[in-house]
Amino acid sequence: MSTWTEHRPVRSAAALAINLAAVAAAALIGALGVQGTTERYAELQQPSWAPPSWLFGPVWTVLYVMIAISGWLVWRRTGWSKELIPYAVHLVLNAIWTPLFFGADAIGLALIEIVVLWAAIAWTVVTFRQVSRPAAALLLPYWAWTTFATALNATIWWLNR
Repeated sequence: MSTWTEHRPVRSAAALAINLAAVAAAALIGALGVQGTTERYAELQQPSWAPPSWLFGPVWTVLYVMIAISGWLVWRRTGWSKELIPYAVHLVLNAIWTPLFFGADAIGLALIEIVVLWAAIAWTVVTFRQVSRPAAALLLPYWAWTTFATALNATIWWLNR
């Protein structure tokens, strides 16, 4: 007779794969949202502290891996539970921001959305901290980057209104 613990490594690996796939889906939606927008972004008035465009890809790659591992760490402790609701919410919000800002050229709406995303990340960090401190800690660079991105979004909106 098989038990949960006998299959746990397989299920854990599957959960990691599912987390990576969910985060990759959010990233793919974001990548599709910037297709053909390089010239438009370059035309926007930007603050002097705006990072170069080439930096976003490497930063987001690292952040997305950390986000997936964070979700996986919580899943390992709780299974698919209510603790993963804020995680799912922030992934959906993460996926929406890039198409709003770049694809729809809706900088003001993207600003409102990223503030909601920031709050969803805070909710996720607080929830994850109750389950796994390392999982919560893995989200802190993402939360910091989103704080920076919120300030950048707000400044670009202000300069281009």
